[in-house]
Amino acid sequence: MALSEQTPSGAAARRATDPVDVVHLPVHAATEYLGVVRTATAGLAARLSFSLDEIEDLRIAVDEACVMLLSLRAPDPPGSRTLTCRYRVLEDGLCVRVSSPVSPDVTMPGGQSFAWQVLTAHATDVSGRAEAGIAEVRLVKRWRH
Repeated sequence: MALSEQTPSGAAARRATDPVDVVHLPVHAATEYLGVVRTATAGLAARLSFSLDEIEDLRIAVDEACVMLLSLRAPDPPGSRTLTCRYRVLEDGLCVRVSSPVSPDVTMPGGQSFAWQVLTAHATDVSGRAEAGIAEVRLVKRWRH
């Protein structure tokens, strides 16, 4: 049996043979760089055969996570802050962790905030934390194949 008959796409073949598929994307923590994050998110999701609606949901969720972290108080000096997106391919989706340094006393917005409502509407699973000067939002988007 040919490889193309065993797996429906190149992305599926890659997932089957690559147990840990991770992409790191560090960018300067400024809204001007969010276009890079949105483009990378959409491109990776498309490569993994997400539907157009799933790609848009994931792009919106990652963008909202980035904006949430950028709105938190930065450590001094604020100009040296980096926003890091870590994408990990799962068997049935994609896990994205967005993190950034923050002031040590920062707390994440509450679960009823508009940002969390957007995140939970567009991702399968969402969590967040701020501790030891790092804030992180973790989200998972599973595809419906």
